[in-house]
Amino acid sequence: MMAKVVRKKAAKKPAPKTSKKTPALFTIGYEQATVPAVLRELTRAKVKLLVDTRAVAASRRPGFSKKVLAASLDEQGIAYLHLQKLGTPAEGREAARAGDLDRLWRIYAKHIKTPDAQTALDELLTLIKSGQRIALLCYCRDPRACHRDRIVAAVKERMRVKVDDLIPTLL
Repeated sequence: MMAKVVRKKAAKKPAPKTSKKTPALFTIGYEQATVPAVLRELTRAKVKLLVDTRAVAASRRPGFSKKVLAASLDEQGIAYLHLQKLGTPAEGREAARAGDLDRLWRIYAKHIKTPDAQTALDELLTLIKSGQRIALLCYCRDPRACHRDRIVAAVKERMRVKVDDLIPTLL
């Protein structure tokens, strides 16, 4: 009679833990701040790319219109990208000026689902995944009262990210 050989199944090794760090994402608003104060915050955070999320990259605030801001950033070694389609549509900006945040959020929730906004969001996600230190820019000082907060939420639905809201010094 032959002895029955019993082989134990090799225990499965746990999947190796990845050492990838969670990417950082910064946000910044320039309300009541100067260009030098914004640049100081971006430099302190070692941001390498500023993503302008305004629908209209023009400002009555000196130094914050697209071309002038991009030039100031370039002098600091920070790249500039305008993702206009992540900006708040005109009716949302009107609601924000009127202080109607509920209406603003309803309008923006609909807007962020549009194909153009989703394409811009995909571009942002690709940039974040590249490991670049990125900051999202808009006017509002308080990130909770700004559509940047909704962009961050959309990013977090699709990937892990560590968010830091930069607050520049006041005028």
